[in-house]
Amino acid sequence: MGMTTLGLIGSGNIGGTIARLAVDAGIDVVLSNSRGPETLTDLVDELGPHARAATAEEAASAGDVVVVTVPLKAYRDVPVEPLRGKVVIDTNNYYPERDGSIAELDDESTTTSELLQAHLPESHVVKGFNNIFFKHLATLARPSGDPDRSVLAIAGDDEAAKTEATALLDRLGYDAHDVGALAEGWRYQRDTAAYAALYADPDSADFSPRVVKADLLQQQLDAAVRYRDE
Repeated sequence: MGMTTLGLIGSGNIGGTIARLAVDAGIDVVLSNSRGPETLTDLVDELGPHARAATAEEAASAGDVVVVTVPLKAYRDVPVEPLRGKVVIDTNNYYPERDGSIAELDDESTTTSELLQAHLPESHVVKGFNNIFFKHLATLARPSGDPDRSVLAIAGDDEAAKTEATALLDRLGYDAHDVGALAEGWRYQRDTAAYAALYADPDSADFSPRVVKADLLQQQLDAAVRYRDE
């Protein structure tokens, strides 16, 4: 994989965890958030010389691949021009109590990542990292070939983009499980069988992580039910 720099638009729990995994894998990271680069000093200092803080536009420009990990209500603030032609990995989930009501998500005529794709018409959006608790994301990463390596779901409409996302996941410590087109991302959206609890040990009282292989993930994806059918 030729990627050397990962841009992050949003640097909260998931963004910060992805940044840590990337730096550990030898990838430079450029972090941004809505409050300005100066608020990321502590995180950048923790990550070391392979990390720097920037504006969202600068992070979008710098990244060979860019992760958008902002509250869904802010997706229209994601810069469009510097992301043209790039692979954009979308971690967004819809929480109406946080994001406000979004009619096309409420009637399930589209999905969260399709909204971002419509906002970024010349980018290649891949849905990923949205269905795992950030602490589990940090602790379940394993080298390629490790028998305890877990899989993470991806979905997207561009095969080359999914190949690039798969290569990034591999470097971060995960195998990718291709769910299909971006529209199929609903199968691992909030409150589905393949959402965050999947990566928690069901016999543990403290939400301890568990290894998830492709067969278990696929079983839960197949069990997905539309909100309207619950």
